[in-house]
Amino acid sequence: MQLQKEKIIIISTVFVDVLGIGIIIPVLPFYLERFESGAMMLTALFSVFSLCSFLSAPVLGALSDRIGRRPVLLLSIFSTAAGWFVFASAGKIWVLFLGRIIDGMAAGNFPIAQSYLSDISKNEKERTANFGVIGAIFGIAFIVGPVFGSLLSSISPAFPFWFAGELATANLVGAIFFLPETHNDRKKGGKINFNPFVPIGRAMKDVLLRSRYAAWFFFGLATSMLQAIFALYLGVQFGIKTTLIGFIFAGMGGLMAFNQGILLKRFWLKKFQESFLEIWLFIFFAVAFLLMGIGNIYIFLFGLVINVFAQSILRVVISSRVSGMAGKEKRGEVMGVMASVLSAAMITGPLIAGVVFEAHPSLPFVFGALSLLAAFVVMKFACKPGQEKYDQESIVPEVL
Repeated sequence: MQLQKEKIIIISTVFVDVLGIGIIIPVLPFYLERFESGAMMLTALFSVFSLCSFLSAPVLGALSDRIGRRPVLLLSIFSTAAGWFVFASAGKIWVLFLGRIIDGMAAGNFPIAQSYLSDISKNEKERTANFGVIGAIFGIAFIVGPVFGSLLSSISPAFPFWFAGELATANLVGAIFFLPETHNDRKKGGKINFNPFVPIGRAMKDVLLRSRYAAWFFFGLATSMLQAIFALYLGVQFGIKTTLIGFIFAGMGGLMAFNQGILLKRFWLKKFQESFLEIWLFIFFAVAFLLMGIGNIYIFLFGLVINVFAQSILRVVISSRVSGMAGKEKRGEVMGVMASVLSAAMITGPLIAGVVFEAHPSLPFVFGALSLLAAFVVMKFACKPGQEKYDQESIVPEVL
């Protein structure tokens, strides 16, 4: 029962984080009207959070390897709550940025949650299935968030952000009482380095994992390009309005949750080796991008389904295998670097998408496909086989 409580707290942590992102998407443009701010301010608020996350994630991950997962998770959840409260109470623009900075500078929830679940997993398949569960929660929260945001904003423009802060506070209380430490065999002593570029530098020297970091960057580049122009493309190419786009987002989230929460364990992990999935799904992912850029609505929707299936499985399998290869002593740092790499891609991808979209609406899909083909080449030819043994000491053999 204790293990179940641990998982519930971790799942709720991820849910609250993603719910906050979902809440902010439909509400923020209207919230900013009180500050007489436009599109530039909107994108800047997203960018400052991504930048802070890029800098903080590796440090928090390394810190969790040194002092434990629990204290860093508590710090991160507290920071999320404080960030939302500051954002909701803002009377000036600089306070809005302060709120996003507070949240971003301790935005280590997701990679440390992954490290926590990896610590308590008995074997590789259970670890991947656990990652699939939090991936499914990600999809569900992404469906519920915009709905909550729209409904709560009818009370007041700031109320959705107060609500997100209160949820994070409740999550913090639950974690204080029900979340034990899982990383108990960590090394003691030694100086803690808070320079964010130190773990990133170590990552670049890691022969076993750096090719996967590169593939993860290309993955993030493609997905962030799609996110940046998705609604704009639907409007320009097919004349689809905001309400229908919301339904499409909801459908994507539901399909993602079904794929990661149910099909991953019952189909994908039974029929295929993880080493196969993390390579060849990049080809299907790239094809999906090309189909979506053709300009036919039916082909677009078919490509979108392939996109969601390939993306959601790749996200889980690659994260799980990297977590396993890292080993307990450096797992937090490695997962933090993965989050940092993804943040870097999320800063770069939208900029590329915006420029090439101006030239032609289909070009972001072409660039996304090329990025995914680059990821395939890296995974196929640069990743050495047999790296699974990297974490043998931290995986408890399954008792049949």
